[in-house]
Amino acid sequence: MHTPAAPSPQIVYSADGLQLATYQFGDPEAPVVFLLHGFASSAIANWHATGWVRDLTRAGFRVLAMDQRGHGASDKPHSADAYTMDLLASDVLQVLDAYLLDEVEFVGYSLGARVGWQAARQLPDRITVAVLGGIPDGDPLKRFDIADARAHIEHGVEVGDRLTGAYLTMARSLPGNDLEALVALVEGMRGGPQPNGENAPPQRLLFATGSDDRILAASRALAAATPLGTFFEIPGRNHFNAPTSRSFRDAAIAFLSSGQ
Repeated sequence: MHTPAAPSPQIVYSADGLQLATYQFGDPEAPVVFLLHGFASSAIANWHATGWVRDLTRAGFRVLAMDQRGHGASDKPHSADAYTMDLLASDVLQVLDAYLLDEVEFVGYSLGARVGWQAARQLPDRITVAVLGGIPDGDPLKRFDIADARAHIEHGVEVGDRLTGAYLTMARSLPGNDLEALVALVEGMRGGPQPNGENAPPQRLLFATGSDDRILAASRALAAATPLGTFFEIPGRNHFNAPTSRSFRDAAIAFLSSGQ
């Protein structure tokens, strides 16, 4: 079975009036897996181009994916106020309601996993299980230098902080990314709710992080602190290339299928 062609996005409106691009794949009668991509990526880049859509539909799932606000074909506001965790999580609810979905299984990576953590907490009757890839406790972007990034974008000043430079370089690698919107997202999420054992969702959760990812220990600790959490170490992968791992896909699909 070949990877299904990427369809044109279907637009769903957020609670605050933004256009959110969504994509459907597979049998409309099959159980639904909701996919949420990482920072500076998109539904197509994170999930379609890497084989997730092909393998999930082959396993008998219907796939629903969304470009998060600030990404892909969705609206990209430049105000930090548009990127609170409550708004990011409410976008998941808006899409579930628009598609009339009472229950879904969830897969999120990095930013998508952080939003998925919050959405699972808020929607325990709608999100039945979740796979959360590349997620540690606390705020992994607290070192991101917002002023440094803005000076670089607006005036071409060389980025001094290595982590900030790495994220900006990654963001530029995907055509269509809006760097101002992505920096606003980092600022908007700062100081918001952070994953920890005390605010864990009640669902079964599979955590997955690359063996070469610097957040590996923190991600493993978060899984251990979660009541129904299990952990999978993605062999030979770092934070940026983990979604391309076949072993990650296989582990996630086995976990999702075990709940059917």
